[in-house]
Amino acid sequence: QVQLVESGGGLVQAGDSLRLSCAASGPTFSTYFMGWFRQAPGKEREFIGTITSGGRTYYADSVKGRTTLSRDNAKNTVYLQMNNMKPEDTAVYYCAARNLVRSTPRVPEEYDYWGQGTQVTVSS
Repeated sequence: QVQLVESGGGLVQAGDSLRLSCAASGPTFSTYFMGWFRQAPGKEREFIGTITSGGRTYYADSVKGRTTLSRDNAKNTVYLQMNNMKPEDTAVYYCAARNLVRSTPRVPEEYDYWGQGTQVTVSS
């Protein structure tokens, strides 16, 4: 029902900002929670944040204050903005979607659809 494609990853310098996009296809995109996760080699997949159908956002404590999620339902696209990138932010970044839920999904198991991921490497 939903296909997700991330874009915007690559090599960034420490201190720079990152902006990722996730383009979605599906008939009911506007009703979905859209989450962002990241996974470094040998690490667990880490929750970054999620945005509701109405635009309300929730962030992990580890990135709160330098991360902003947004969505444009008319374009079927969600965005991740992260400032002051650090080498420890190096990871594969994923977007994910969940429909038909009333509580805020914060773990990977609570999401139904995933993008392929985009590599983000932060150099110091």
